[in-house]
Amino acid sequence: MGRKFDTPDKGRHLFPSQTSHSTAILLPQPITWGEFANIHPFVPLDQAEGYQKLFRQLERDLCEVTGYDSISFQPNSGAQGEYAGLAAIKAYLNSKGENSRTVCLIPKSAHGTNPASAQMAGMKVQVVEVDKDGNTDLAHLKALVDKHKANLAAMMLTYPSTFGVFEEHVREVCDLIHANGGQVYLDGANMNAQVGLCRPGDYGSDVSHLNLHKTFCIPHGGGGPGMGPIGVKAHLAPFLPSHPVVPMHSVNSSSSLGTISAAPWGSSAILPISWAYIKMMGAKGLLHASEVAILNANYMAKRLESHYKILFRGRKGFHAPTMSWPVAGTLMIEPTESEDKAEMDRFCDALLGIRQEIADIEEGRMDSRINPLKMAPHSLACVSSSAWDRPYSREHAAFPLPFIRPDSKFWPSISRIDDIYGDQHLVCTCPPMEVYESPYEEKRASS
Repeated sequence: MGRKFDTPDKGRHLFPSQTSHSTAILLPQPITWGEFANIHPFVPLDQAEGYQKLFRQLERDLCEVTGYDSISFQPNSGAQGEYAGLAAIKAYLNSKGENSRTVCLIPKSAHGTNPASAQMAGMKVQVVEVDKDGNTDLAHLKALVDKHKANLAAMMLTYPSTFGVFEEHVREVCDLIHANGGQVYLDGANMNAQVGLCRPGDYGSDVSHLNLHKTFCIPHGGGGPGMGPIGVKAHLAPFLPSHPVVPMHSVNSSSSLGTISAAPWGSSAILPISWAYIKMMGAKGLLHASEVAILNANYMAKRLESHYKILFRGRKGFHAPTMSWPVAGTLMIEPTESEDKAEMDRFCDALLGIRQEIADIEEGRMDSRINPLKMAPHSLACVSSSAWDRPYSREHAAFPLPFIRPDSKFWPSISRIDDIYGDQHLVCTCPPMEVYESPYEEKRASS
């Protein structure tokens, strides 16, 4: 498996618009110990005192990092955390008799899951425009707030935004929402650019989710498992998730929003990873990681700016670290602090090489249809085939840059897939219903 797939030990991995670290090999080891791994999530609490201590310590550390007052570990993903946070807001507003507040404002620069979470929470989404620098358009925001102030429930912000910009007016935005009866949900997908530098709870946010499987080092290969705990200010704490089987002494079950996942503390078996990461890094280490992540992003932007257009930098020219496609025709590349300069230089050299291949097509030096760029990736079977009729060399196909050599190259197992053709020509591979019929059903039907 390790040879077949490209893995972080072979080179850099870029996760779209959500800050993912490379995880030290040491960190996941405790989750293989029986004391953590072989315990049922519904076990009586007096038989899981070690876990309870870990929950308390990790909650305290995360509150210190974020400026919130309470944490719920129940959400199993960032998106589930979004839903839980919005449900807590809704429960809070309902407790005040403000059931009519159902409008949720979401900027175009927000994380992609935000609108779906708001819809699931029963809210009506209103989209806020962004200005030329990638910030929330304050004039449009004020107009929407004024229009919906009687029904305003919340605003969802991603900070730094999915455009890679630190919202310059984040405090003003939060104050505006609060002044009109709403709550602020701050998406924590890009929290890595804040840890140790600023705290959402200090500049006006009421609730956030934290992607422990990204910002706090839980591996996220294959899409899981995840942990998306939510942090809240004190006024939302009574509405955090509860559980019908396991008593959660820190949660008021009478006011709770209810249960949003099967286990009371979510995927608790992986929490030792984040606990160990925070303890090993310490406050200074966490701060340094955020600083290096932002430095790395700006270093890459500087190296590439004369060859590629950098879409958003913010007014002062800084670009926050977050590879994605929030704007059509763009990539958002997120190096984080996990990459050293040599690895970032190799990545930049690869992008510059791709830009040269584009120029070769633009200037007629390479065929517009059959060229290294459009025919990539080149598998081992492809470049070693006895039939080679392409207008460029096998060596260029396999080793386009000096640092790509046979002893270190990762070979893709297949060439390019025609995704558009596949999307337009769906083939159902589902077995017919007859496959599910038992012999008894056949006899009964014939009798």
